[in-house]
Amino acid sequence: MELQSRKAIEGPSRAPHRAMYKAMGLTDNDLDRPLVGVSSTCNEATPCNIHLGQLAQSAKRGVKDAGCTPREFTTIAVSDGIAMGHEGMKASLVSREVIADSIEVMVRAHQYDAIVGISGCDKSLPGTLMGMGRLNLPSIFVYGGTIMPGVWNGKQVTVQDVYEAVGAYDAGKMTIQELTSLENVACPTAGSCAGMYTANTMASISEAIGMSLPGSASPPAESEKRHEICYNTGHAIMNLLENNIRPKDIMTFEAFENAIMMANAIGGSTNAVLHLLAIAREVGIKLTLADFERVRKHTPHIADMRPGGMYVMLDLDKVGGVPVIMNSLLKKGLLHGDVMTVTGRTMKQNLESAHFNYSPDAKVVKHLDNPIKTEGTLKILRGTLAPDGAVVKLAGVQSKKFIGRARVFDAEEKAFESIAQQKIVEGDIVVIRYEGPKGGPGMREMLAVTAAIVGQGLGEKVGMVTDGRFSGATRGFMIGHVAPEAMVGGPIALVKEGDKIAIDTQKSTIDLLVSKAEMKKRAKKWKPIKPHYKTGALAKYASLVQSASEGAVTLPVKV
Repeated sequence: MELQSRKAIEGPSRAPHRAMYKAMGLTDNDLDRPLVGVSSTCNEATPCNIHLGQLAQSAKRGVKDAGCTPREFTTIAVSDGIAMGHEGMKASLVSREVIADSIEVMVRAHQYDAIVGISGCDKSLPGTLMGMGRLNLPSIFVYGGTIMPGVWNGKQVTVQDVYEAVGAYDAGKMTIQELTSLENVACPTAGSCAGMYTANTMASISEAIGMSLPGSASPPAESEKRHEICYNTGHAIMNLLENNIRPKDIMTFEAFENAIMMANAIGGSTNAVLHLLAIAREVGIKLTLADFERVRKHTPHIADMRPGGMYVMLDLDKVGGVPVIMNSLLKKGLLHGDVMTVTGRTMKQNLESAHFNYSPDAKVVKHLDNPIKTEGTLKILRGTLAPDGAVVKLAGVQSKKFIGRARVFDAEEKAFESIAQQKIVEGDIVVIRYEGPKGGPGMREMLAVTAAIVGQGLGEKVGMVTDGRFSGATRGFMIGHVAPEAMVGGPIALVKEGDKIAIDTQKSTIDLLVSKAEMKKRAKKWKPIKPHYKTGALAKYASLVQSASEGAVTLPVKV
């Protein structure tokens, strides 16, 4: 085994280092073993992460029983649900980079030999995978698990319903008493948001890309199965050390194609596009928006998951979880079965040894011959409004074309205020700009805005276009990740109130119906807004971040 920890432990000159370890209760026998960093994003900021410290203890037991010495540490994590709708959401995407950076710093500083990474909320999943890819040490990712759905008026509910209820309340369709009673039951336990929103999407992807143990994505956060999974994950790390299997051996181009396939088959979050681009860069894989569209076209949408469908992650778990979907795709010849995984076996070998008692023709996962849609749900659009690309999620969307008049806002708050006052009407396309990676900065999610539109009954009667992002819980005719963004002078910066915008998901186009001559006149007069932050983390991020079409990654300044 190649153990980089020996550089920090062995020899007479490292006596002070060993003394520090012994102060924490470790023995010479402990120090003779591989040191495994057990990273978690445990905190009291969000139900997604509050239980991760307990799961880390299960993972540590597995690491120890496998003959390694675990060293636990934590990193930050932002609650997207609590940060939503105000300045706090500017910090969300920034946190992905901070998580990756902090894992890198901790592991490099202490020269750990391997990593077990546990995370729960949206950005902590890709952030952890990015850190693992960057370090390229034997690593396994494990998800903290989904929250249980609440029950309100006899129906399953999630936090998505609460956001949409705010719009219904503003429209006079719900009383404050009803809103409060829904709020009280929507999030009954620890765990990440229950539908196929960003956290559950990225958890499903972690299995499809081979970085998590099979079947680990779907069990609920507060279940004995989740502790068992964490123990098994910790125990499995020794196999990777002994066989020198590293993230770059696992996260190959074909593995990323499997991940894109999974995101489309489950009707997953648009954020998957951004995060997969970022993870690919960390392992040196050249992934582009064209790859997403190519894979999408031959991937059927087969999992009927919220927000576009009916079911939550618990329902998927009851029918066998992510392996059921992967097995269906493999049998159809779509999934790459020969890619390596963290089990030390190929994806095909993992699925051959699994036991499936579920026929994929029932309600949750459809048969491939009878899919919800014959093509995947994460559509890449291009056109005069988004020359470098934009993303729309088609799950649950019936309309294929939309031509509307632009209602232009230079910040999310201004748009939300107008929607709450019911100033947005059928046929409008809400344009929210200067919310991109540099402009926000941080590319805020717009769930409060999109949910308010849906709650008012305008889901497919009103469109939205933004250089910001959408929550995985967003549904409707909503186009995000518009690139180039407004802050760098992209066409979205030149849109005026009342301009006509045409969206055609069949032709994959999004166009501003304004003449080239007029656009040139507007471009000459355009000036960017003043940066919102001049110091601190958000200012640093704005100075380093790249386009959404490249994953909104931060790159060092070229000297």
